[in-house]
Amino acid sequence: MSITPYRSVLGNAAARRVLLLGILLRIPIFGTGVLLMLHVVEHLNRSWSQAGLVSAVATLAIAISGPWRGKLLDRHGLRKVVLPSIVITGSCWAVAPFVGYWPLLVLAGIAGLFVVPIFSIARQSVIAAVPSHERRTALSVDGVGVELAYMTGPAIAVWAGHQWGTAPSLFVLQMLGVVGGIVLWFLDPPLREEGTPADQLVSVPRSSWLRPRFVLLCLAAAASTLVLVGSEVSVVAGLRVWGESGQLGLVFGGWGLGSIVGGLIYGALSRGISPYLLLSGLALVTMPMALANSALTVAGLAFFAGLLCAPTITASVEAVSRVVPTVARGEAMGWHGSCMTAGSALAAPMAGLLIDSRGHQTSIVVLCAAGLAIALAGGFTVLAARKRHQHLALAA
Repeated sequence: MSITPYRSVLGNAAARRVLLLGILLRIPIFGTGVLLMLHVVEHLNRSWSQAGLVSAVATLAIAISGPWRGKLLDRHGLRKVVLPSIVITGSCWAVAPFVGYWPLLVLAGIAGLFVVPIFSIARQSVIAAVPSHERRTALSVDGVGVELAYMTGPAIAVWAGHQWGTAPSLFVLQMLGVVGGIVLWFLDPPLREEGTPADQLVSVPRSSWLRPRFVLLCLAAAASTLVLVGSEVSVVAGLRVWGESGQLGLVFGGWGLGSIVGGLIYGALSRGISPYLLLSGLALVTMPMALANSALTVAGLAFFAGLLCAPTITASVEAVSRVVPTVARGEAMGWHGSCMTAGSALAAPMAGLLIDSRGHQTSIVVLCAAGLAIALAGGFTVLAARKRHQHLALAA
């Protein structure tokens, strides 16, 4: 594997700054998801299903906000979108960790509607900072940054929750996110490539890019988080059953390390791989985690499952960036991110219900099977459309 592509990307000061900022801003996001579930179960003494409902409300609110916030990014730029997020999310999370279940549900939903759209902003900024031929490598580095945040965020959050309680830990974690939003506002990284031709900045109708090809990519993105978040929640429940909740960092470390290795390999490839093929592989390699019976076993299986995590998401993001015009990239990334969030929102309550009724092993198998079915359906649809176009071309 050649490191030349990575040397070029990391030698770019603008790209390097955005990539580092993306890691720092995502740590609170990943930490909050797991900590919020534990807060509902352990601090508020509710069931896993009720914890999944809170997570679903928060993530669905984020999904709803994605497209229109992305469109605002296209029209008004970063600062006018980020400032209201800083004020509203900061206010909500200053109160939410210290109230009962139903007020928490409402506040988490409001905060989700106005969350800083960091995933869309970071990816647009990375794309804008590098030439087109380095896009896959840059997005792969960003994916590695996501995994670093994924490895450290939940581990730090769960450790803090056990040490000082989930309520104060949630408060501190969210305030760190607010500070990150303020830093992002001050830096204001560009969201479009420098020197973009004027004809590419003219507003285009949504119908020109919101087509079946784009919709299928969004469905694949939703399926990827369905598998990832569903198995994540299931593993957390399994660790509690085994009395090994304190080993969650080991499991997430194995998962994240595998994803980093897979992401680096994928970023060095000269050609990309179909996101549907990668999603199929992700579902298949995640399913054996249902066989684990200890933290050490599940950590080892998580490493192999992680090898396809970052490549699957990177391939999906890159494909979206190439099928939509530059002027609509913010809204398109918003839709894509919302679909990933919707997959997370669906995964949490599904996993909770399956855990409560059938156990965490069944939850992993069912959610991976659902992801595999979506991947196969998307892949076969694309192949059928390609063959149809080939027949039409030959007939012409």
